[in-house]
Amino acid sequence: MSILIRKHHGETSITGIGKLGIISLVSAMASAIITTIWAVYLNSFLNNTAQVGMVSTFLSLIAIISYFIFIPLIEKSSKSKLYVISLAIFGISYILFSITKNFYLFLAIAVVINIVYAIRITSFGLIVKDKSPKKVLSRNEGLMYTFGNIAWVIGPLIGGYIASNSGNSSIFIISSILIFICIGLFIVSGIKDDKTIKKVDSNIFSNIYEFFKDKDRIITYIIGAGPSFWWSLIYLFIPLYIINNGLNELWIGYFLFAIPIPLMILEYRFSKIAERKGFKSLFKIGFLIAAIASIICFFIVNIYFVLAVLILASLGLAMLEPTTETYFFKITDKRAEQRFYGPYNTRIEVGSLLGKFIPSLLLFFLPFKSVFLVFGVAMLFFFLVSFKVRNFN
Repeated sequence: MSILIRKHHGETSITGIGKLGIISLVSAMASAIITTIWAVYLNSFLNNTAQVGMVSTFLSLIAIISYFIFIPLIEKSSKSKLYVISLAIFGISYILFSITKNFYLFLAIAVVINIVYAIRITSFGLIVKDKSPKKVLSRNEGLMYTFGNIAWVIGPLIGGYIASNSGNSSIFIISSILIFICIGLFIVSGIKDDKTIKKVDSNIFSNIYEFFKDKDRIITYIIGAGPSFWWSLIYLFIPLYIINNGLNELWIGYFLFAIPIPLMILEYRFSKIAERKGFKSLFKIGFLIAAIASIICFFIVNIYFVLAVLILASLGLAMLEPTTETYFFKITDKRAEQRFYGPYNTRIEVGSLLGKFIPSLLLFFLPFKSVFLVFGVAMLFFFLVSFKVRNFN
């Protein structure tokens, strides 16, 4: 508890990292509630699983480009101000989502928030990094993921219940309120991160080249894309799979409620193991568990057994989520963190993009069950890449 609360001169107060954890929880709650119905909401415009995947792929591509475009802005700006501005844009966009019935207006708003998403993720990640001594960075990353996963446990239940009783518009309104609460909490916390670089790296192509010319960065980029690839299965395809099998949105909520429970319980513990034992074994075991689970699902007919196996697969993801980002900071020179953290974060969108695009393409020709085989083979690929990881702690 000393990580979150400290006593000074007899008074108890929340630590800086504790405040960031609470902010992360509220922000993640908004995302978790919306993600519960996002695939179904998008499907209401398109009525086609493959097309839903393709539109999601396009939005991920927008986010990837944004990470590189905003490198100079991230380097020369206050991270705390950028974070507040990006949250405000999200809050307003959610309100607009609640009232729009036109697909093209929806798409325009979605493009905006995917552009801003790059700023939001990068600025908050650097704030956490700058407020963490290097020896406890892995622990603090694990703590952030734990707070986030608490939200991802509660959020889907709330989202599923509200969607099944009040419709999607209420989901967006509630999420918008949570975002503005998050802004208030951040401002009241007094957390500042005004660290800037005078000579910014404004050449986008040079930034891309410099990032990918380093072998260790390429490996950590591939490894870091793995969890995002997997979450495309869980948060895009499985909700549609649930609906197509005759279950309602409340079952999506039940499933997405259960998915983060292993992560919430175990991520902090695995991040501490990584500090002591290194990263390689955790990466290998984590990806192997996900691979085996997905291949098993390919052969299972009963939807309830499929959902149960995927929930168990979260044990593997608990080994990966907090440790991949810490590994990036381990191999990156401190002076290069602000320049390369944004490009590194594109691994989230690249993994997500490929996890949406490849299965969606196959769904034009093959039955849904083929999706499980695609994800199983992909996780085996990430498992093999894990053997290239440098095993230091």
